[in-house]
Amino acid sequence: MKKRILCVIGTRPEAIKMAPVVLALRKCPWAEVRVLATAQHRQMLDQVLSLFDIVPDYDLDIMQQDQGLTELTSRLLLALDDAFGKASPHVVLAQGDTTTVMTVALACFYRKIPFAHVEAGLRTGDLVNPFPEEMNRVVASRLAVLHFAPTRSARENLLRENIPAGDIHVTGNTVIDALLLTAEKDRDPGVDMDTSRRLVVMTSHRRENFGEPMKEAFSAIRTLVERNDDIWLLYPVHPNPNVTKPAHEILGEHPRIQLVEPLDYAPFVQVMKMAHMIISDSGGIQEEAPALGKPVLVLRDETERPEAVEAGVVKLVGTRKESILREAERLLHDEKAYKKMARGVSPYGDGKAAERIVSILGSCPR
Repeated sequence: MKKRILCVIGTRPEAIKMAPVVLALRKCPWAEVRVLATAQHRQMLDQVLSLFDIVPDYDLDIMQQDQGLTELTSRLLLALDDAFGKASPHVVLAQGDTTTVMTVALACFYRKIPFAHVEAGLRTGDLVNPFPEEMNRVVASRLAVLHFAPTRSARENLLRENIPAGDIHVTGNTVIDALLLTAEKDRDPGVDMDTSRRLVVMTSHRRENFGEPMKEAFSAIRTLVERNDDIWLLYPVHPNPNVTKPAHEILGEHPRIQLVEPLDYAPFVQVMKMAHMIISDSGGIQEEAPALGKPVLVLRDETERPEAVEAGVVKLVGTRKESILREAERLLHDEKAYKKMARGVSPYGDGKAAERIVSILGSCPR
């Protein structure tokens, strides 16, 4: 009898990181793989699924404009419970730390379905930072029966929380699988940029930065562009109004700041390849950009991805204007400092994480 495996995907980053697992499972004669999309993010999720030729077997279409966490959590839990009843999976996989992942773990627990957590063990040690992701990943780890840790550091985090060592498998991060597959080809990014200047790519969307922290970071970015005539800043703006409003108010109408709609994954990978450096609060970019040899300045004070910081290819700068300007201009004007960070180091994997995950699933008796 084939093992029924249900892969749940809610957001664009989850789609990027789960796509290699879905594709690898499709090749396995022992697996009957199905995909469930919660669509916690709708359009951004669909872009990635289309790129990897993945069509969900179940689609909860849960996204609503400006939905709060309490509403999202309750709606997800009810919809997932119903979907799990219909799909009757032998095991459920989900990736990361979103509200989708936390509710998947809880719904599996209630139905006594084994839950396998991809990218398990990331921690900041501060339950409210990032919010609500740190809580989500802690809950997911407590309820999972299989933990696919991307690094040894993540494994150590799980061991400190008394997760049985035999349930933890260090696989590397599937984001590198997806990145290397996508980066093989040069593509038209579909954005008309001034390529005579050095490209600085920015992303910012994290909930804990909403309000004054994000405004101060945006002010720093505008000053950076004003003080350095040889750079062009590209910012694909997240559709959340808490981001779009200050982005357009502070960064809009500058001739060398380009605000665009969120890019599809493949064009964004191309943009990262073209960038001189990247300024971001994204977790995924902390993993991806170093593998492409691009320095990353992180608009956060803490990170659950310390490996790249320790390797010297990612630096935490927070949202304070002085810190952002100091470190960004160091990378612009100090060639030695730039080369030290632009070394192409990939502490998160070799592109074979999905193969390892699928092999473990195939041999697991659960």
